[in-house]
Amino acid sequence: MFLQYIVDVLSLGSLYALFALGLVLVYGILKLVNFAYGELVLVIGYSIFLLKGSPFPWFFMAGTAIVMSISFSIFTDYVAFRPVREKSVTAVLITSFAFATLLQNAALLLISAKPKNVPMPSILSDSVQFLGVITPVRNLISIFVTFLCLIIFYQFMKRSTLGLAMRAAATNFNMSRMLGIPANLVITSAFAMSGLLAGIAGTLWMSKIANVFPGVGLEPLLIAFIATVIGGMRSVHGAVLGGFILAFIDMSFNYLLPQDILKFRDVFTFSIVILILLIRPQGLIKGPATGIRT
Repeated sequence: MFLQYIVDVLSLGSLYALFALGLVLVYGILKLVNFAYGELVLVIGYSIFLLKGSPFPWFFMAGTAIVMSISFSIFTDYVAFRPVREKSVTAVLITSFAFATLLQNAALLLISAKPKNVPMPSILSDSVQFLGVITPVRNLISIFVTFLCLIIFYQFMKRSTLGLAMRAAATNFNMSRMLGIPANLVITSAFAMSGLLAGIAGTLWMSKIANVFPGVGLEPLLIAFIATVIGGMRSVHGAVLGGFILAFIDMSFNYLLPQDILKFRDVFTFSIVILILLIRPQGLIKGPATGIRT
């Protein structure tokens, strides 16, 4: 029972951590929350849905969906952020909301308001048993893929030239520009990496819910935002930690709450989140004064 609980927390926390990491990447440099971030899950779901009649294997469709997620993430920068980021914070927030609404309404008008089934290979829904634990294969894949992504991400941020430039921009964006670091390249790279992480997490998320609809991105956006607030909006480590803590809270309530009040789980979850923020308003990991460091 305990091992089953650990596997469930790790698999759910893996998705939450990837979503949160993708959100905090952009926030770390621009100090602005990308409210169109959740719509990348919408892009992923509909990309796979629209390719379901093609002769291509599912992994090709998933790869295409991830590429679309990266492309739309960069497109978000060009449409919603870059034209107004020198003006005001309010303008950027409004344009990111507007872009998210635009994508939702495009899906509503061009496809359908009804949920559409997203094809998934049967291997993802198959279950395996080990040490008394029965879990879907997708949960084990989520854990493995997430930890692999985290290792690659931290190595990239520490050892690559672009990673160092992104860390410098996150620490002091204006100073890094004065020192010759190309600001637009750094920001575009942050959006691209954010889209990649959202693409991977969103594909795994689709394997859990197996359907897509215009408002599908709201829950991942809330998850990412809450996880980063818990862990610390200015810390990559905090975002990852916050994702696993949020999964721990959610899964604990799933195991502990009686079935008749389980539908009120979100009330209990947000109560715990508020309590954490009352004790530690800056998040569990404060991070540097101005941005992302690893």
